[in-house]
Formats: sequence, structure tokens, C-alpha cells
Amino acid sequence: MSELTLFAMPGSCSRVSLILLEEANADYQIHWVNLMKGEHKTDAFKLVNPKSKVPALRIDGHVLTENPMIIKFLSERFPEANLLPKTNPGLEEYQQKSDLCFCSSTIHPLVTRFCIPAFFVDEVGLASVKEKAHKALLEALVWVEGKLGDGQWWYGEQWSAMDAYIFWIISRLQRCDFSLASLPNIARHTDTMLRRKSVLSSLAKEQHAIK
Repeated sequence: MSELTLFAMPGSCSRVSLILLEEANADYQIHWVNLMKGEHKTDAFKLVNPKSKVPALRIDGHVLTENPMIIKFLSERFPEANLLPKTNPGLEEYQQKSDLCFCSSTIHPLVTRFCIPAFFVDEVGLASVKEKAHKALLEALVWVEGKLGDGQWWYGEQWSAMDAYIFWIISRLQRCDFSLASLPNIARHTDTMLRRKSVLSSLAKEQHAIK
């Protein structure tokens, strides 16, 4: 049995991997990294992940980074947890990977620009970056809204890692006063996620770390 350690920051996108570990009832450790204090930039953390980012999942002596790949690893490591729907090799599998990359490569950068525009521009450009990010986010989330439709989860009746990813995206945006008024399906999805055991336990662990 591999020894798993998740390097994470409460509230960050590492919550996605944390929810999956909880969903799988995995035996793992958490090492909290305080990004606000710059702990991800220290020499000690760079020995773990030279990219200076979370999440990072240490599997015995190997460290895996980037949420989509951590998700794929966990889905194969814990097949009984059904973290991703089973697919046939080929286009179905690639579409599944494309969905994960849509969250990490398209939406996540927009979330950062909306919530923390100061990472990218000086004060004079803050409002413009935030406004453009808001517009692009709405365009992306309208597609997510349609994909969810009247169904419970991203893949219909089966909960998956995509639901965890969408939940983190929305919970992060809500902390930045992003309105879901025009996105009722996403709002419903978020409320449903907040009743899921793995989500509640993940949020509790984050809250405990903050204290």
C-alpha cells in the first residue's frame, strides 16, 4: 500500500484533491502549506514541488502535481470509489480528460484573475482585469450550466471528480462576491455538494487547519 501525503492550502484548488481522498476513504496525511506566508516559495517546499504550487501528492517517494493528473491517479488507485466514470479507451477517455483540463486550464486562470487581479496588473488595471475575467467566466459557466441541466451531477446520475472541481471553482468565486443569480443549475449543484459527506469532512479539515 502506497503512503500518500497531500500538500494543500485551505480554500485553494487543492480542495479538489482533498475531497477525492475523503470520497475514497483513503489512508493519507495532509501537510498544510501557507501560501499567504510564502511557504510554497521556501527551499524546503521546492524540494517537494519545484513548481511552488499546491496541490502536490507524494506517493511514497514520488510527487505528482496538477489536479487533473492527481485525479486520474486517484481514480485508478481507488477504482471502487468511482471517482471518474469508467470509459472505453479512445474518444470517451480523451473527452473525460478534456473536461478536467477545461476546469484547470480555462476556468481556474479566470478565477484567479477575478479574485486576485493584483497578481497580474498594477492598481490602475485592477478593475479592467476583474471585469474582463467576469465576462469570460460567465461565458464559460453558461456552458457548465447547460451541461448540468436538470441532472444532479456533471455525468448525470454518477458523482465524479468533475463535481468536486466545479464545486471548488464556485465556492472560490462566491468568496469573491460572484453572483449565481443567472446560474440556477450551478447554484443547485453547489447546495447539493454541501450536503455530501466527503465535502463536509474536507471543509472541516480545512477549517481546523485555519484555526
